[in-house]
Amino acid sequence: MVQLSILDLVRVRQEGTPRSALDDARDLAGHAETLGYRRFWVAEHHNMPGVASAATSVVIGHIAAGTSSIRVGAGGIMLPNHAPIVIAEQFGTLAQLFPGRIDLGLGRAPGTDQNTMRALRRSLTNSDAFPQDVLELQAYFATPQAGQSVQAVPAGGTEVPLWILGSSTYGAQLAAALGLPYGFASHFAPELLGEALAIYRARFQPSQQLERPYAMVGVNIVAADTDAEARRLATTQQMSFANIFRGARGLSQPPIDDIDLYWSPMEKAQAARMLARSIVGSPATVRAGITALVAETQADELMIVSDIYDQGARKRSLEIIAEAASSGQASAAAA
Repeated sequence: MVQLSILDLVRVRQEGTPRSALDDARDLAGHAETLGYRRFWVAEHHNMPGVASAATSVVIGHIAAGTSSIRVGAGGIMLPNHAPIVIAEQFGTLAQLFPGRIDLGLGRAPGTDQNTMRALRRSLTNSDAFPQDVLELQAYFATPQAGQSVQAVPAGGTEVPLWILGSSTYGAQLAAALGLPYGFASHFAPELLGEALAIYRARFQPSQQLERPYAMVGVNIVAADTDAEARRLATTQQMSFANIFRGARGLSQPPIDDIDLYWSPMEKAQAARMLARSIVGSPATVRAGITALVAETQADELMIVSDIYDQGARKRSLEIIAEAASSGQASAAAA
Protein backbone atom coordinates (compact mmCIF):
# COMPACT_ATOMS: atom_id res chain seq x y z
CA MET A 1 0.00 0.00 0.00
CA VAL A 2 1.34 3.42 -0.96
CA GLN A 3 2.28 5.67 1.95
CA LEU A 4 0.91 9.21 2.21
CA SER A 5 2.93 12.14 3.54
CA ILE A 6 2.63 15.93 3.65
CA LEU A 7 4.93 18.67 2.40
CA ASP A 8 3.78 21.85 4.11
CA LEU A 9 4.84 25.20 2.69
CA VAL A 10 4.30 27.04 6.00
CA ARG A 11 2.49 29.78 4.10
CA VAL A 12 2.03 33.18 5.73
CA ARG A 13 -1.50 34.28 4.94
CA GLN A 14 -2.63 37.83 4.18
CA GLU A 15 -4.63 37.80 7.40
CA GLY A 16 -1.90 36.01 9.37
CA THR A 17 1.64 36.35 10.69
CA PRO A 18 4.78 34.21 10.55
CA ARG A 19 3.93 32.98 14.06
CA SER A 20 0.44 31.94 13.04
CA ALA A 21 1.88 30.15 9.98
CA LEU A 22 4.26 28.19 12.22
CA ASP A 23 1.49 27.29 14.63
CA ASP A 24 -0.79 26.30 11.75
CA ALA A 25 1.91 23.95 10.47
CA ARG A 26 2.23 22.34 13.89
CA ASP A 27 -1.55 22.04 14.18
CA LEU A 28 -1.80 20.51 10.70
CA ALA A 29 0.93 17.98 11.51
CA GLY A 30 -1.02 16.84 14.55
CA HIS A 31 -4.10 16.42 12.39
CA ALA A 32 -2.13 14.50 9.76
CA GLU A 33 -0.79 12.24 12.51
CA THR A 34 -4.31 11.27 13.61
CA LEU A 35 -5.18 10.49 9.97
CA GLY A 36 -2.26 8.09 9.57
CA TYR A 37 0.05 10.14 7.37
CA ARG A 38 3.64 8.85 7.42
CA ARG A 39 5.67 12.08 7.33
CA PHE A 40 5.30 15.82 7.63
CA TRP A 41 8.06 17.77 5.88
CA VAL A 42 8.90 21.44 5.45
CA ALA A 43 11.33 23.01 2.99
CA GLU A 44 14.10 25.59 3.06
CA HIS A 45 13.15 28.84 1.34
CA HIS A 46 14.86 32.19 1.79
CA ASN A 47 13.80 35.78 1.10
CA MET A 48 10.15 34.82 0.62
CA PRO A 49 7.79 36.83 2.87
CA GLY A 50 5.02 34.29 2.29
CA VAL A 51 6.98 31.27 3.54
CA ALA A 52 8.00 30.95 7.21
CA SER A 53 10.30 27.90 7.00
CA ALA A 54 13.67 29.53 6.28
CA ALA A 55 15.14 28.29 9.59
CA THR A 56 14.10 24.79 8.61
CA SER A 57 15.61 22.80 11.47
CA VAL A 58 14.02 25.14 14.03
CA VAL A 59 10.63 24.75 12.36
CA ILE A 60 11.03 20.95 12.39
CA GLY A 61 11.70 21.07 16.12
CA HIS A 62 8.56 23.16 16.68
CA ILE A 63 6.44 20.69 14.72
CA ALA A 64 8.00 17.58 16.23
CA ALA A 65 7.38 18.94 19.74
CA GLY A 66 3.68 19.22 18.95
CA THR A 67 3.33 15.66 17.65
CA SER A 68 4.21 12.23 18.98
CA SER A 69 4.61 9.64 16.22
CA ILE A 70 4.59 11.15 12.73
CA ARG A 71 8.03 11.49 11.13
CA VAL A 72 9.08 15.12 10.70
CA GLY A 73 11.77 16.35 8.37
CA ALA A 74 13.11 18.54 5.62
CA GLY A 75 11.89 18.32 2.08
CA GLY A 76 14.44 19.62 1.75
CA ILE A 77 17.55 21.27 2.99
CA MET A 78 19.37 22.96 0.09
CA LEU A 79 22.78 21.55 0.89
CA PRO A 80 24.81 23.96 -1.30
CA ASN A 81 23.73 26.71 1.11
CA HIS A 82 25.43 25.06 4.09
CA ALA A 83 28.53 23.37 5.41
CA PRO A 84 27.62 19.68 5.89
CA ILE A 85 28.86 19.68 9.47
CA VAL A 86 26.39 22.41 10.44
CA ILE A 87 23.46 20.48 8.99
CA ALA A 88 24.68 17.34 10.75
CA GLU A 89 24.82 19.20 14.06
CA GLN A 90 21.30 20.57 13.59
CA PHE A 91 19.67 17.32 12.52
CA GLY A 92 21.72 15.26 14.93
CA THR A 93 20.33 17.43 17.70
CA LEU A 94 16.80 16.93 16.38
CA ALA A 95 17.40 13.16 16.28
CA GLN A 96 18.53 13.21 19.91
CA LEU A 97 15.41 15.16 20.91
CA PHE A 98 12.98 13.13 18.75
CA PRO A 99 14.63 9.72 18.22
CA GLY A 100 13.40 7.68 15.26
CA ARG A 101 11.28 10.52 13.88
CA ILE A 102 13.60 12.81 11.91
CA ASP A 103 14.15 12.72 8.12
CA LEU A 104 16.62 14.75 6.08
CA GLY A 105 15.82 15.35 2.43
CA LEU A 106 18.57 17.05 0.45
CA GLY A 107 18.35 19.27 -2.61
CA ARG A 108 21.11 20.44 -4.94
CA ALA A 109 19.57 23.74 -6.05
CA PRO A 110 20.21 26.84 -3.94
CA GLY A 111 16.48 27.47 -3.79
CA THR A 112 16.70 31.23 -3.92
CA ASP A 113 17.85 34.21 -6.00
CA GLN A 114 21.42 35.32 -6.57
CA ASN A 115 21.24 38.32 -4.22
CA THR A 116 20.08 36.06 -1.40
CA MET A 117 22.80 33.54 -2.25
CA ARG A 118 25.35 36.29 -1.73
CA ALA A 119 23.72 37.13 1.60
CA LEU A 120 24.05 33.45 2.53
CA ARG A 121 27.75 33.68 1.55
CA ARG A 122 27.21 30.91 -0.97
CA SER A 123 27.95 30.48 -4.69
CA LEU A 124 26.44 28.58 -7.61
CA THR A 125 29.65 26.56 -7.77
CA ASN A 126 28.79 24.99 -4.41
CA SER A 127 26.33 22.74 -6.27
CA ASP A 128 29.27 21.04 -7.99
CA ALA A 129 30.31 19.48 -4.68
CA PHE A 130 26.85 18.12 -3.89
CA PRO A 131 27.73 14.38 -4.12
CA GLN A 132 30.79 14.82 -1.92
CA ASP A 133 28.82 16.93 0.55
CA VAL A 134 26.14 14.23 0.81
CA LEU A 135 28.80 11.61 1.61
CA GLU A 136 30.42 13.91 4.16
CA LEU A 137 27.05 14.53 5.81
CA GLN A 138 26.30 10.80 5.88
CA ALA A 139 29.63 10.14 7.57
CA TYR A 140 28.85 12.61 10.36
CA PHE A 141 25.69 10.66 11.23
CA ALA A 142 27.61 7.37 11.47
CA THR A 143 29.22 6.11 14.67
CA PRO A 144 32.48 8.06 15.17
CA GLN A 145 35.63 6.12 14.40
CA ALA A 146 38.71 5.93 16.60
CA GLY A 147 40.98 8.85 15.85
CA GLN A 148 38.30 10.79 13.96
CA SER A 149 39.48 14.38 14.26
CA VAL A 150 36.21 16.15 13.35
CA GLN A 151 32.84 15.11 14.73
CA ALA A 152 29.42 16.69 14.33
CA VAL A 153 28.29 16.54 17.95
CA PRO A 154 25.71 15.18 18.78
CA ALA A 155 25.04 13.64 15.34
CA GLY A 156 27.42 10.69 15.60
CA GLY A 157 25.56 7.39 15.71
CA THR A 158 22.10 8.88 15.08
CA GLU A 159 22.01 7.49 11.51
CA VAL A 160 19.51 10.13 10.39
CA PRO A 161 18.05 8.78 7.12
CA LEU A 162 18.99 10.81 4.06
CA TRP A 163 16.84 11.35 0.98
CA ILE A 164 17.89 12.76 -2.39
CA LEU A 165 15.31 15.17 -3.78
CA GLY A 166 15.20 16.55 -7.28
CA SER A 167 13.29 17.63 -10.35
CA SER A 168 15.65 16.22 -13.00
CA THR A 169 17.50 13.01 -13.78
CA TYR A 170 20.62 14.20 -11.92
CA GLY A 171 19.14 13.47 -8.50
CA ALA A 172 17.80 10.13 -9.72
CA GLN A 173 21.27 9.05 -10.79
CA LEU A 174 22.86 10.18 -7.53
CA ALA A 175 20.20 8.55 -5.34
CA ALA A 176 20.64 5.31 -7.27
CA ALA A 177 24.43 5.37 -7.00
CA LEU A 178 24.35 6.04 -3.24
CA GLY A 179 21.50 3.63 -2.52
CA LEU A 180 19.26 6.32 -1.01
CA PRO A 181 15.51 6.92 -1.24
CA TYR A 182 14.53 9.37 -3.95
CA GLY A 183 11.83 12.03 -4.04
CA PHE A 184 10.82 13.67 -7.33
CA ALA A 185 9.35 17.17 -7.23
CA SER A 186 6.52 16.64 -9.72
CA HIS A 187 4.38 19.07 -7.71
CA PHE A 188 6.15 21.89 -9.56
CA ALA A 189 8.37 20.23 -12.21
CA PRO A 190 6.54 17.19 -13.58
CA GLU A 191 8.05 16.84 -17.06
CA LEU A 192 10.84 14.35 -16.26
CA LEU A 193 8.95 12.29 -13.68
CA GLY A 194 8.77 9.04 -15.65
CA GLU A 195 12.31 9.22 -16.97
CA ALA A 196 13.79 10.02 -13.56
CA LEU A 197 11.98 7.15 -11.82
CA ALA A 198 13.07 4.70 -14.53
CA ILE A 199 16.71 5.76 -14.18
CA TYR A 200 16.57 5.54 -10.40
CA ARG A 201 15.13 2.04 -10.36
CA ALA A 202 17.36 0.70 -13.15
CA ARG A 203 20.61 1.96 -11.63
CA PHE A 204 19.90 1.51 -7.92
CA GLN A 205 22.74 0.06 -5.84
CA PRO A 206 21.81 -1.37 -2.41
CA SER A 207 23.33 0.40 0.59
CA GLN A 208 23.42 0.12 4.36
CA GLN A 209 20.43 2.47 4.54
CA LEU A 210 18.31 0.91 1.79
CA GLU A 211 18.19 -2.54 0.20
CA ARG A 212 15.88 -1.74 -2.74
CA PRO A 213 14.66 1.40 -4.53
CA TYR A 214 12.16 3.56 -2.71
CA ALA A 215 10.52 6.30 -4.75
CA MET A 216 8.46 9.21 -3.49
CA VAL A 217 6.40 11.34 -5.88
CA GLY A 218 5.42 14.91 -5.02
CA VAL A 219 1.89 15.87 -6.04
CA ASN A 220 -0.46 18.80 -5.49
CA ILE A 221 -3.82 17.61 -4.22
CA VAL A 222 -6.62 19.99 -3.33
CA ALA A 223 -9.69 18.13 -2.12
CA ALA A 224 -13.12 19.37 -1.08
CA ASP A 225 -16.63 18.01 -0.90
CA THR A 226 -17.35 19.09 -4.50
CA ASP A 227 -15.25 19.56 -7.63
CA ALA A 228 -16.33 23.19 -7.85
CA GLU A 229 -15.24 24.01 -4.31
CA ALA A 230 -11.90 22.26 -4.80
CA ARG A 231 -11.25 24.24 -7.98
CA ARG A 232 -12.01 27.44 -6.08
CA LEU A 233 -9.65 26.51 -3.22
CA ALA A 234 -6.91 25.71 -5.74
CA THR A 235 -6.86 29.32 -6.95
CA THR A 236 -4.73 30.23 -3.92
CA GLN A 237 -1.86 28.14 -5.29
CA GLN A 238 -2.51 29.29 -8.85
CA MET A 239 -2.20 32.92 -7.76
CA SER A 240 1.04 32.11 -5.97
CA PHE A 241 2.50 30.71 -9.19
CA ALA A 242 1.35 33.72 -11.17
CA ASN A 243 2.99 36.00 -8.61
CA ILE A 244 6.27 34.09 -8.89
CA PHE A 245 6.25 34.64 -12.66
CA ARG A 246 5.71 38.35 -11.97
CA GLY A 247 8.59 38.48 -9.50
CA ALA A 248 6.17 39.35 -6.71
CA ARG A 249 6.49 36.72 -4.00
CA GLY A 250 3.92 37.94 -1.53
CA LEU A 251 1.67 36.45 1.11
CA SER A 252 -0.78 33.63 0.54
CA GLN A 253 -4.08 34.98 -0.83
CA PRO A 254 -7.65 33.81 -0.20
CA PRO A 255 -9.30 31.91 -3.06
CA ILE A 256 -11.21 33.70 -5.80
CA ASP A 257 -14.11 32.65 -8.01
CA ASP A 258 -12.46 33.12 -11.41
CA ILE A 259 -8.70 32.63 -11.75
CA ASP A 260 -8.79 33.74 -15.41
CA LEU A 261 -9.49 37.27 -14.21
CA TYR A 262 -6.23 37.17 -12.23
CA TRP A 263 -3.59 35.74 -14.54
CA SER A 264 -2.61 36.40 -18.14
CA PRO A 265 -2.80 33.71 -20.84
CA MET A 266 1.00 33.35 -20.69
CA GLU A 267 0.97 32.96 -16.91
CA LYS A 268 -1.81 30.42 -17.22
CA ALA A 269 0.21 28.40 -19.72
CA GLN A 270 3.33 28.52 -17.55
CA ALA A 271 1.39 27.43 -14.48
CA ALA A 272 -0.38 24.68 -16.42
CA ARG A 273 2.98 23.11 -17.26
CA MET A 274 4.20 23.27 -13.67
CA LEU A 275 0.91 22.11 -12.14
CA ALA A 276 0.16 19.44 -14.74
CA ARG A 277 0.21 16.62 -12.19
CA SER A 278 -2.22 18.31 -9.80
CA ILE A 279 -5.30 16.48 -8.57
CA VAL A 280 -8.14 18.86 -7.73
CA GLY A 281 -11.66 17.81 -6.88
CA SER A 282 -14.21 15.88 -4.86
CA PRO A 283 -13.54 12.58 -3.05
CA ALA A 284 -14.34 10.61 -6.21
CA THR A 285 -12.08 12.79 -8.37
CA VAL A 286 -9.23 12.57 -5.87
CA ARG A 287 -9.61 8.81 -5.53
CA ALA A 288 -9.41 8.35 -9.31
CA GLY A 289 -6.44 10.70 -9.57
CA ILE A 290 -4.44 8.98 -6.85
CA THR A 291 -5.21 5.54 -8.24
CA ALA A 292 -4.05 6.57 -11.72
CA LEU A 293 -0.88 8.26 -10.46
CA VAL A 294 0.17 5.26 -8.36
CA ALA A 295 -0.60 2.85 -11.20
CA GLU A 296 1.50 4.94 -13.61
CA THR A 297 4.50 5.60 -11.36
CA GLN A 298 4.43 2.62 -8.99
CA ALA A 299 5.34 5.15 -6.30
CA ASP A 300 6.10 3.81 -2.84
CA GLU A 301 4.96 7.07 -1.30
CA LEU A 302 3.14 10.26 -2.27
CA MET A 303 4.36 13.56 -0.81
CA ILE A 304 1.25 15.73 -0.94
CA VAL A 305 1.14 19.50 -1.17
CA SER A 306 -2.33 20.76 -0.26
CA ASP A 307 -1.81 24.51 -0.55
CA ILE A 308 -5.10 25.89 0.76
CA TYR A 309 -5.65 29.29 2.39
CA ASP A 310 -8.11 28.38 5.14
CA GLN A 311 -6.82 26.05 7.87
CA GLY A 312 -10.16 24.31 8.30
CA ALA A 313 -10.46 23.65 4.58
CA ARG A 314 -6.89 22.38 4.51
CA LYS A 315 -7.62 19.91 7.31
CA ARG A 316 -10.71 18.75 5.46
CA SER A 317 -8.59 18.28 2.33
CA LEU A 318 -6.21 15.97 4.21
CA GLU A 319 -9.16 13.97 5.52
CA ILE A 320 -10.62 13.49 2.04
CA ILE A 321 -7.23 12.55 0.60
CA ALA A 322 -6.60 9.92 3.27
CA GLU A 323 -10.07 8.44 2.83
CA ALA A 324 -9.84 8.50 -0.97
CA ALA A 325 -6.43 6.83 -1.04
CA SER A 326 -7.54 4.12 1.36
CA SER A 327 -10.76 3.32 -0.50
CA GLY A 328 -9.01 3.47 -3.88
CA GLN A 329 -6.34 1.02 -2.85
CA ALA A 330 -8.90 -1.28 -1.26
CA SER A 331 -10.86 -1.31 -4.53
CA ALA A 332 -7.70 -2.00 -6.54
CA ALA A 333 -6.74 -4.87 -4.26
CA ALA A 334 -10.18 -6.44 -4.60
CA ALA A 335 -10.20 -6.15 -8.39
